[in-house]
Amino acid sequence: MAYITRRTFGALGLAGVAAQAYAKAPAIRSAWPDATETAAMIRDGKMSALEAAKGAVDRAQKLQSRLNFLVASDFDRALDRGEVAAMTGPFAGVPFLIKDLDDYKGLPTRSGSRAMMQMPPATRQAPLIDAFDKAGVNVIGKSATPEYGFLPTTEPVAFGPTRNPWDPTRSSGGSSGGAAVATAAGVVPFAHASDGGGSIRIPASCCGLFGLKPSRARMVGMRDQTKISDISVEHVLTRSVRDSAAMFALTEDAATGARHPPVGLVTQPLKRRLRVGLLMDGGAGMPPSPEVRAATESSIKLMESLGHHVIPTKWAITETFINDFLLLWASGAADLATTLGRVMGRPPGKDLLEDFSLGMAEMAAKAPKDALGKAIQNLQAASDGYDAWFTSNRFDVIMSPVLAEAPPKLGYVGPSVPFDTLIQRLIEYVGYTTLHNVAGAPAMSVPLNWTPGGLPVGTMFAAKTGDEGLLFQLAYQLEAARPWADRAPAIHG
Repeated sequence: MAYITRRTFGALGLAGVAAQAYAKAPAIRSAWPDATETAAMIRDGKMSALEAAKGAVDRAQKLQSRLNFLVASDFDRALDRGEVAAMTGPFAGVPFLIKDLDDYKGLPTRSGSRAMMQMPPATRQAPLIDAFDKAGVNVIGKSATPEYGFLPTTEPVAFGPTRNPWDPTRSSGGSSGGAAVATAAGVVPFAHASDGGGSIRIPASCCGLFGLKPSRARMVGMRDQTKISDISVEHVLTRSVRDSAAMFALTEDAATGARHPPVGLVTQPLKRRLRVGLLMDGGAGMPPSPEVRAATESSIKLMESLGHHVIPTKWAITETFINDFLLLWASGAADLATTLGRVMGRPPGKDLLEDFSLGMAEMAAKAPKDALGKAIQNLQAASDGYDAWFTSNRFDVIMSPVLAEAPPKLGYVGPSVPFDTLIQRLIEYVGYTTLHNVAGAPAMSVPLNWTPGGLPVGTMFAAKTGDEGLLFQLAYQLEAARPWADRAPAIHG
């Protein structure tokens, strides 16, 4: 594996990381500079950090009314930071967004919910957000998310729908929809994202981006992720593999006692052939749409042309898996409703929470007392069997669709759909991504195909726990074989 470990970062200097990514990673054909090239332009004096900030702010102001990806702007501070010549870090001065499920000092965190609209600016932030700041990015605001990240589309009642730049009548995905739209439309070169059931991979697929979900406890500040219920992880959404790989290397936990051996900075494509397990139907046994099937078959042909051996396989989960995951997901909504009730002095109603959030809380409340415990036991068994699935079949990676359909029309899986109807749609639509959150394993959406109508369709590749390095290498190979960064959506900056 071609990589540079964190142990060598001291010798290179932090700024050298982006330079190494720019120099050693395969070149890309791009409609506009990615984060790595933007950092190089600033570092080489071809563009100032202030010019980069002004450009991003200008694009944001022009496109916000059409795409609705921002929920809080930080333009003044971003421009002030851009004027400081001493900005440091590998991505010094590169515009960036923080997802509005995470605190960022000086900005409110409202989590896409009316219940959080009066929150004051945050005074603290998590270690991972500190690591982004240390990398040198210039935060211009916070990106839109569905209410508390519950849905795979970004259409919160509190802020309105975030629109897909490839077709503004379509979903951007979720829950990192605002991050995906801003990146795909060229407002920023990359953006912070998180994934608790597909929330990096889903918007990546919907918006034609590269999105890698890390392993559980992989990133800085995440060592306490030890339970099956710790399903959410964080990284970035990007237009190039090298941007994702570079930020990954900067923000993974590489200190003594890390849960996983450090991956380091991956800069080179795969040099060997893989044995690939293929899943065409979702985890609930439902087939993808004809468009998604055709896209996946195209990806299979691409993999085979690169010398990889693709073999159909079956999900290593039981029939109860989807319902077990839904109950775990619903328990989070129930905890939220309980907390809000204590704060408000009354149970939260439709004035504070969306129908779907209330429905999930009710689902958890109505479940038998031992149901959640049994669900977690079942999910633990699925997690325990995940790596063995690879080993017993000698699979290096598993490939599948990311979603059962190309980006659907806004409203199809939105929060106003009747609860029972929406649950059934979610089971059909998001049947591929949740196992990796339960298992704590890495997976990525790679933008290899577009429908005849011009909508992006990602292909997912998953690996054993801790094997992000293999996924990055494969992603570089696929990016070279079928480039995507030169594509621009209908609405862009």
